[in-house]
Amino acid sequence: MARIFCIANQKGGVGKTTTTVNLAAGLAQLGQRVLVVDLDPQGNATMGSGVDKRSLTLSVYDVLIESASIAEARVPSQRGGFDLLGANRELAGAEVELVGLERREKRLKNALSAVDAAYDFVLIDCPPSLNLLTLNGLCAAHGVVVPMQCEYFALEGLSDLVNTIKQVHANLNPDLQIIGLLRVMFDARITLQQQVSDQLKSHFGDKVFDAVIPRNVRLAEAPSYGLPGVVFDPASKGALAFKAFAAEMVGRMGAM
Repeated sequence: MARIFCIANQKGGVGKTTTTVNLAAGLAQLGQRVLVVDLDPQGNATMGSGVDKRSLTLSVYDVLIESASIAEARVPSQRGGFDLLGANRELAGAEVELVGLERREKRLKNALSAVDAAYDFVLIDCPPSLNLLTLNGLCAAHGVVVPMQCEYFALEGLSDLVNTIKQVHANLNPDLQIIGLLRVMFDARITLQQQVSDQLKSHFGDKVFDAVIPRNVRLAEAPSYGLPGVVFDPASKGALAFKAFAAEMVGRMGAM
């Protein structure tokens, strides 16, 4: 059975897409079968996986309106080593169309059930807002991985996200839980970041991943080449951190 995780945070610019693509590539390098689902109309995870979103003949949009299956719409990320259910601008209109449809918040869940045996991990890159697309991701997932910067405003946003997850857990998806918090863009030289990191660990305990993703130029450069950072520069600090995160994730799932 595939482990389905949303990479989510209602705050924008916290590295959700970078986390999704690099975790997927890191897991693939460990021999895991991985599917990435791009639920953001911007299609950044699609481009970051080396797939041109403008050339997609079928996308996650077609899957949500049930005009195509995931098996028909998925494409391989050749260099990343994983499969991708891509997104493009069409997805922006999906939310309006979904409002009038039956089972509107569980369409992704139903579609994923057909490919459950084909993957070890499914990673869903969610948009930075709580809309019907994000809700589809949360209803389909077993858990949420929260990438966050160790800054004051990030803590404020985290409480909102935790409340959202509790509401979805209570009303729509009793399997949903927070898998863990991933500290990203971390700079140990900044005292405030260290203080926020300590606060996270004291409050959330083992829900905070041991892996820490440093602020790293090579990770930022990689998407412009259509590559995950762990493939673009495998020896960079950012790539090594994501490989450690992937190994930690596999270890945690084995322990559950």
